[in-house]
Amino acid sequence: MKKARIAPSLLAADFGNLQRDVEMVNASEATYHHIDVMDGVFVPNISYGMPVVKAIHKYATKPLDVHLMIVDPDRYLEEFANLGAHILTVHYEACTHLHRTIQAIKALGMKAGVALNPHTNVMLLEDIIQDIDLVLIMSVNPGFGGQSFIDNTYEKIKQAKELITRKNSTALIEIDGGVTTANSQKLVDAGADILVAGSFVFKSDNPSNTIKELKG
Repeated sequence: MKKARIAPSLLAADFGNLQRDVEMVNASEATYHHIDVMDGVFVPNISYGMPVVKAIHKYATKPLDVHLMIVDPDRYLEEFANLGAHILTVHYEACTHLHRTIQAIKALGMKAGVALNPHTNVMLLEDIIQDIDLVLIMSVNPGFGGQSFIDNTYEKIKQAKELITRKNSTALIEIDGGVTTANSQKLVDAGADILVAGSFVFKSDNPSNTIKELKG
């Protein structure tokens, strides 16, 4: 049975004990540190900026999976490369010249991901699926943690998997929002490779054990 890769979202970490929480993820069975960067324009919330990402990178021993929920992400690609991002994901809805943005991310030595909001059709990636390393399907409306999971996500995962297979792409499918142990296995069965979980991990009694349970 396929096991998921887990990317705990540090947006839900305790910022008064950021080093402790990053080191917990380092020692856990997680694969990535998931970092949500929000600008208050593309999504109705502001998260953290470069200094916090720099601090996370200082303590992280696992790759940084950075999700930009910002307008005009092209302005900051180089900065995130310098901050140590391993995967840099931009939103389909925020990029006018998506192919150019993807090429720029890769030229900076990072893996390139494209995120889709709940209303955005997976098939819009048909022309670039071979160029990207990751499809991030938002299973809640982006901006705030702790929201309820959108059930249509399962169908979108299947569509993404079909597209990836048909186009001989090596892209992985990542799910972000409302992921818990109640739906993690079903998401993996539908074709998901990476599961992002924030509050479900960090608000649990034993975050390290929760990561292990999510992994399956």
